[in-house]
Amino acid sequence: MLELMMLGTLPYPNIDPVLIEIGPLVIRWYSLAYIAGLFLGWWYVTKLIQHKNAPMARQHADDFLLWATGGVILGGRLGYVLFYNLERYLESPMDIFRLWDGGMSFHGGFLGVAVAVILYTRRKKLDLWRVSDLIACVAPVGLFLGRLANFINGELFGRPTDVPWAMVFPDGGPMARHPSQLYEAGLEGLLLFLILWALVYRTNARAYPGLLTGVFLTGYGASRIFVEFFREPDAHLQEIWGFTTMGQILSLPMLLAGLFLIVWSLRGRSAKKKPA
Repeated sequence: MLELMMLGTLPYPNIDPVLIEIGPLVIRWYSLAYIAGLFLGWWYVTKLIQHKNAPMARQHADDFLLWATGGVILGGRLGYVLFYNLERYLESPMDIFRLWDGGMSFHGGFLGVAVAVILYTRRKKLDLWRVSDLIACVAPVGLFLGRLANFINGELFGRPTDVPWAMVFPDGGPMARHPSQLYEAGLEGLLLFLILWALVYRTNARAYPGLLTGVFLTGYGASRIFVEFFREPDAHLQEIWGFTTMGQILSLPMLLAGLFLIVWSLRGRSAKKKPA
């Protein structure tokens, strides 16, 4: 069976996770994905606000880049510590600061950015949901790049399988596995970005504050829950209750919150259109 699985695999492209190494200076694809995702997201926001009814000015977009960076890094790291490996970090608290060893959680990063949006809009007296909709539109860019970086690192690979596109990952043993990082890049990143782009530029979705945020939450939650069936759980977690994973548990509230926001935004806007 193992030989048959090996014969039906695609070769894993062994790309060096380190892009540039000059003495003590080491630039990894993973860190570059974070940097590129933040700056491309900032650039896309500057394009989205180029209309007279934009919820924020260019100066706000420039300022919020720093807030978003802090939310992604602090939230992502703390989320990984709390959700995925708390016992280890309780034993060695100083390891929390070893970001170069890896260990970031999207759900933690999402909460970090959500807090940043709430605090920033309050401080600048901006419309919370309209600004949140802008951030929701650019989030898939970072997700796409981050999952590609996971693939280059050969981490977060999928479960054993015999599908024709299976791959043998360097740290995944001899079994051919689902390239689940690419599934996530395609669903959470590319597809979700295109859906939000179409809603922004082909519909009047921006007239419904909170709608785009709801679509993002729903799209991400559904995609992550689906892909988790093909993704190998972390070795120290495995499946919870024998049938679900931590990623699915954390994504379910996002899915439900997204559906609620979609209904709330559509009903709220429709009610405003009705005559008194």
